Amino acid sequence: MTRRAVRRGSYLIFFGIFLLVLLVTHLWALPLPYFWDEAGQYVPAALDLMHGAWISHSAPPTIHPPGVLAYLALAWAAAGFHPWVTRVAMLLVAAGALMAAFLLAIELSREVRGVPAFLVAALVFLCPVFFAQSVLAQLDLPAMLFTTLALLWFVQNRLLAAAAACAALVMVKETGAVVPLVFAVWLLHEKRMRESLWFFASLAPLAAWAVAVRSATGSWIGSNAFLQYNVLDPLQPTRILAALGRRLYYLFFANFHWMGTQAILLAWRTSRIFRSRAWRISIWLAAAHIAIVTLLGGAVLERYLLPILPILYTAMVAGLALLRSKPRLVCSAILLAGVAAGNLINPFYPFPYENNLAFSDYVKLHSQAAEFLARRYPEARIASVWPMTAEVHRPELGYVNRALRIERLPDLSAGTLQRLDWHRVDVLVVYSRHWDPSLNLLRWGPIGWLANHFTRSAEDVSATEAFSMVPLPNQAHFERRGQWVDVYANPEAGKGAVVLVQGNR
Repeated sequence: MTRRAVRRGSYLIFFGIFLLVLLVTHLWALPLPYFWDEAGQYVPAALDLMHGAWISHSAPPTIHPPGVLAYLALAWAAAGFHPWVTRVAMLLVAAGALMAAFLLAIELSREVRGVPAFLVAALVFLCPVFFAQSVLAQLDLPAMLFTTLALLWFVQNRLLAAAAACAALVMVKETGAVVPLVFAVWLLHEKRMRESLWFFASLAPLAAWAVAVRSATGSWIGSNAFLQYNVLDPLQPTRILAALGRRLYYLFFANFHWMGTQAILLAWRTSRIFRSRAWRISIWLAAAHIAIVTLLGGAVLERYLLPILPILYTAMVAGLALLRSKPRLVCSAILLAGVAAGNLINPFYPFPYENNLAFSDYVKLHSQAAEFLARRYPEARIASVWPMTAEVHRPELGYVNRALRIERLPDLSAGTLQRLDWHRVDVLVVYSRHWDPSLNLLRWGPIGWLANHFTRSAEDVSATEAFSMVPLPNQAHFERRGQWVDVYANPEAGKGAVVLVQGNR
């Protein structure tokens, strides 16, 4: 099919629209302090880079490439180090990712009736993980941008542009290496040896970065602990099955995705939509990405799936397009409503706060607790585990005006509380580290047994359990939409040290 030329001004108009919508819907989030991995890894590492250190010393050195860190450092150098600068910079990336998803949907839906790309863009925008990650300084949204651009240009046979996007991708996230490898193998299958070399060559920046990391740390990926947590531990067979199940559940069932999954199955059985070269490449790329993020990575986080969400939603919309007008409108509305609702409605099982707007509740709640600690116990020592140690010790993260003294403790399990010497504890702060609803499906029967079997860390105590175990009076309680922070303190704590304990990383 002949591709109609598009004026560059049209791209700018659509990009401007996407950026405006993202800015307007995220204005409330611009001043928020830094959250979780932002506070513990990416912001400190980007600050180190801004001050001339390519290998971080303020955060654990890892194989994560410096692309996003360099981008943030440039933004701060140009506009100053403020949370709103960081969040606007990430919204620019989100607008680019949304634009790329829109263009990919157009490319993959050439045989689909109607204007499916607009529905795809709406689904991506409303997707809770995308909506939350749009303002968070992490790696997966930029990886989504370059993965989508690389796939778009590859299926359009713009191979040099696709290879350049792959080179940028591998400098954003190391698992992005799977994309040029898929393209190179595909070209080899088509007996296009010379062109496949461009995609092997696009891995060169990542290889150079790995050499730099080894030169600085003695390890190819940064540290032995990082190797154990993100490479060796995930390769246990039972863990692989559990991680794969979680991946498939999120992609094809959660947030009313089951509606779109039925549409995909309908299209697979009754049409040849997914038989085209562009779709076959996209499906292989999606499968390879699911495999790499299942086999590698200590944390099974849903944000790792962001790079393939445009493919997933385009497939869903292509399937819905086969329905008659009224059923198509009804099913599309249900899918949109279900995806949008996931931003505010938490599931009936534990999930990372960064999966939806629960991350903002966490940040606001911890801001209250940190302000209380800084005001009530300004000279005390605070014992905690990550990320609270970073929040109260690093004023640049936005929680406190000056650094409080810290002492890191391992976790907030019952065993840790039982081993504490309460004569040396001035203040203990217990808080919810994961979403744990009263009706928790992962505590039911066989599902609960499997969840406990695959959980490697000690389980945090609940608020009720902490209240019964801690021999200190409760001095403050903070709560916000199911998340909570309790402060226990010795009456003499205001005169001396503060001890904080929190959840295990």
